[in-house]
Amino acid sequence: MLLGDFNELEVARAVDFGLYLSSDDGDLLLPGKYVPEGTEIGDQLRVFVYRDSEDRLIATTLEPYAIVGQFATLTVRDVSPVGAFLDWGLEKDLLVPYRNLRRSLRTGDRATVFVYLDETTDRIVASAKWEWFLSEAPYPGKEGDTAELLIADETDLGYKVIVDGTHQGLLYHNEVFKPLRLGDVHTGYVRQVRPDGKLDLTLQRPGYDEALAAADTLLEALRKAGGSLPLSDKSEPEDIYRRLGMSKKIFKKALGSLYKRGLVRLEPAETHVVQSE
Repeated sequence: MLLGDFNELEVARAVDFGLYLSSDDGDLLLPGKYVPEGTEIGDQLRVFVYRDSEDRLIATTLEPYAIVGQFATLTVRDVSPVGAFLDWGLEKDLLVPYRNLRRSLRTGDRATVFVYLDETTDRIVASAKWEWFLSEAPYPGKEGDTAELLIADETDLGYKVIVDGTHQGLLYHNEVFKPLRLGDVHTGYVRQVRPDGKLDLTLQRPGYDEALAAADTLLEALRKAGGSLPLSDKSEPEDIYRRLGMSKKIFKKALGSLYKRGLVRLEPAETHVVQSE
């Protein structure tokens, strides 16, 4: 039986307060409130196995937001001297022991963690020091590859990202054209594999597609602003980034794309929408 994971277990017998499921580690209780309607003795049930508040092994048909061996971004429900308790979709919260915290957390905060089985206590816990659990092997992909990106943290440079559940990467602020939330999962692309093994990433497919994505962002911003923005290819990079969240280089590509498509009119200090797509 796998603790902290899903198991296919057979229904052994019924009691007033639920069902007992048979396993190699003995019979396991599935409380009555989790029993699917119509379940009979001998049926196979897919259940998640964990420890309840009294440290007993127990089954549930609820699905946690993460199982042992996975990364996830979860919300803090409570904080105590022993650590932070996270909402992971089950009645019993998931503990981040004090030693596993990287900073002070407050109720309502979101934190990226790695879920694992503590070998000393045989309990499921989490660590906010998620970098410790990434693969030390070289990234198996190459520049231009598609990857699954979990937004793990935000820094002055950009967003720290967990790539394909195994490696760390970075999305730079000046290359992100839409709001990102910790815990979001996006499809992205490897821009560069750095000598230290970390990855520079982008949400746009490298090449001309990057300009097209920025052009869509610029066009949307123009329409939300009533059809014009006080920006042009002569604008200061800081003004462009403050209004659009993109670099001047990308802005000029986007501007050129919209102009060639006849969607904007350019003035020395302004850009205007001239027609809808």
